[in-house]
Amino acid sequence: MLKIRFGFACLALAALPALAGPPTVEVLHFMTSGGQAKGMKSLKDDLEAQGGKWVDTPVGGGNSEDALAKLRTRVMGGDPPSSVQLKGPLIQEWGALGVLQPIDDVAAAGRWEQALPKRVSDTMKYKGQWVAAPVNIHRLDWMYANPAVLNKVGIRMPSTWEEFDAAADKLKAAGITPLAHGGQAWQDASLFEIVVASVGGPEFHRKALVELDNAALTGPTMKQVFDRMRKLRGYVDANFSGRDWNVATNMIITGQAGFQLMGDWVKGDMSAAGKQPGRDYVCANPPGGGGASFLFIVDSFAMFKSKNPDVLAGQKLFGRLMMEPRFQENFNLAKGSIPVRNDMKLDKFDSCALAARDQMDKSIKGGGFNPSAIHDMAVASAVRGAMTDVATKHFNSSISSDEAVQLLARSIKQARE
Repeated sequence: MLKIRFGFACLALAALPALAGPPTVEVLHFMTSGGQAKGMKSLKDDLEAQGGKWVDTPVGGGNSEDALAKLRTRVMGGDPPSSVQLKGPLIQEWGALGVLQPIDDVAAAGRWEQALPKRVSDTMKYKGQWVAAPVNIHRLDWMYANPAVLNKVGIRMPSTWEEFDAAADKLKAAGITPLAHGGQAWQDASLFEIVVASVGGPEFHRKALVELDNAALTGPTMKQVFDRMRKLRGYVDANFSGRDWNVATNMIITGQAGFQLMGDWVKGDMSAAGKQPGRDYVCANPPGGGGASFLFIVDSFAMFKSKNPDVLAGQKLFGRLMMEPRFQENFNLAKGSIPVRNDMKLDKFDSCALAARDQMDKSIKGGGFNPSAIHDMAVASAVRGAMTDVATKHFNSSISSDEAVQLLARSIKQARE
């Protein structure tokens, strides 16, 4: 039996009896919206076509917190899923508990080391061993719009915040919601991180939200960030509270709203609805300094230890399929992201995806390729939670920017203690 310390509890993963069944993988994930679900189905179909058995354990609403809560319960009960959607430092946190299953043989056979950007491959390992497989690279800091709506009120895609405000005021005067947004904590925090990078630029983002530099967290630029957030709060509609992100995206699709600031999973839902970039929607860098930034998110699946040979075989098959070019193409075409492999052509991808790859290459060369703190790529979960709490508290209350700056620095300090 494998003893694992988890918080204050000590648990044992019981050995499972050997079964002569198909390679089996239970997948705990939160990819449940249109484009995400389509991408997951392509992986399920591939696995089943090769004789595998897929056990689906979805968590709705795109909420990683709910998925993590379910994972903790399962691990503490001695019954972990065989594969779980985990990202960034969370892989390291679970690796430190001794519950992750190495898949070095799969990675070596697939030449993952050569096919992945180094910053990505480092994230997939715990103490030098491959314990997770990546499926894509997302960019968080995108701005989307419906061109028909913009043309209706006579505005263009803004490149500065001053232009954005002027456009938003015109939309508001025409009875159109300027900013499609869902009032959920992670969405408030995502918007906050986009604003940090666009107002302060990528170096400020890295200093403040990745390195947690106190001078950056408490300085005048962070006050400007919260000032901008307060301005954006005035551009959302009265019914935004609790709205899922894909419902906000539908406001763009149906012409109820002008802009949405959100990651490129928006494009996956646009595609699922039959919409095409350039014709039905446009994608662009956020206003301000967003043109130098690429806030990256890598969706990945970590493998959890099991003594069941069918599960171990299922994990190997699952890991291999995730990194195959055919799956990378099918999955990312459906989800709106781009392949994580650096050796693939993007012939079938649309103009937004090509722009994402170009922006990624530019940001890597220019120093603007930063991991997203809010989406579990850069900081410990407690720190990310502190950032999220402050961002959503400020967005949904009347506290001043000065108060929010001090609260942010204080909350992050407490989360690190």
